[in-house]
Amino acid sequence: MPGIGPDEILLKVAAVGLCRSDYQLLDGYFKGPFPVDLPYIPGHEVTGRVADLGSAVPSTVGYSEGDMVVVNPSWGDGTCRQCREGNEQLCSGNGRWVGFGPPGGFAEYMAVEHRHAIRVSEEAAKTPEFLAPMTDAGMTPYRGMRKLRDAGKLGADRTVAVTGIGGLGSYGIQYAKLLGGGAAVVAFARTNSKLDVAKENGADHGINVRDKSVEALQDELERLTGRRTVDAILDCVGSEASVSMGFDLLGPEGALASVGLMSHRVEHRQFPFVGTELSYLGSFWGNHLDLVEVLSLAEAGLVKHNVTKVRLEDINENLEALGRGDVVGRQVIVFE
Repeated sequence: MPGIGPDEILLKVAAVGLCRSDYQLLDGYFKGPFPVDLPYIPGHEVTGRVADLGSAVPSTVGYSEGDMVVVNPSWGDGTCRQCREGNEQLCSGNGRWVGFGPPGGFAEYMAVEHRHAIRVSEEAAKTPEFLAPMTDAGMTPYRGMRKLRDAGKLGADRTVAVTGIGGLGSYGIQYAKLLGGGAAVVAFARTNSKLDVAKENGADHGINVRDKSVEALQDELERLTGRRTVDAILDCVGSEASVSMGFDLLGPEGALASVGLMSHRVEHRQFPFVGTELSYLGSFWGNHLDLVEVLSLAEAGLVKHNVTKVRLEDINENLEALGRGDVVGRQVIVFE
């Protein structure tokens, strides 16, 4: 049980999601931006109950012992321009991210600065396994889809695709329907089981992209939608192959928002990018208000969860399954 500072709360962890980036942290993908020394506790999708409050936690936050709270994982320094704009996940000062610096939620207890906790209703608290993934798997594709919408790439008579129907993509499909303004929604995945999840979550069409050429994919798109291109893509994979495929499938003025992190770099031909005025949007995690919004959508029953409850004792086996790409939806460690 960690000690807490004056402005922190002690959280008894109720549930914590398993993200592919947890596997990547162990595998060395983040050793440049997020170097960590062992022993170390990862886990950034966290919800739990307040077990204690620091001496300087103001009464105005309204927390009491036993309240269920969700942890906003991005802890900015509060002083840089990004933080003052509300985007603490982009902190250019001394920003920190739970599970990538401060100890995370793969433990029974963790310390959280009080301003990064969001209290939820007791009704929502009955299913902590649904709350935990919203802090990344649920929030990250929401911000990316909002960027596509705000860029004017969604709407009626348009097609939006979601690439990679894993933890993020299973939510991304739903946001495409919620924010798409009537756009046709196409899911791209490499297994039929993940396409089945996408269709259950609202996708109008699903295409298995495994071992298919761009021309074959265009033929499939034309058969399903009447067009050989799409207007917007939310890429939840972040591999060189998936992003390259996405750009090849975008029509004029199309946009691709990338939220996945798999490859270290991507490449695309310059003339099609410039000559058809394509856009490439990076979208990282989400801010406090993004999280509040997706929690509100979930509590209103507008978000479906594809969650498998697992045990902390089996964490290594489950992380390896994530690394292999074997997991459909989100695995969540449940303590309660």
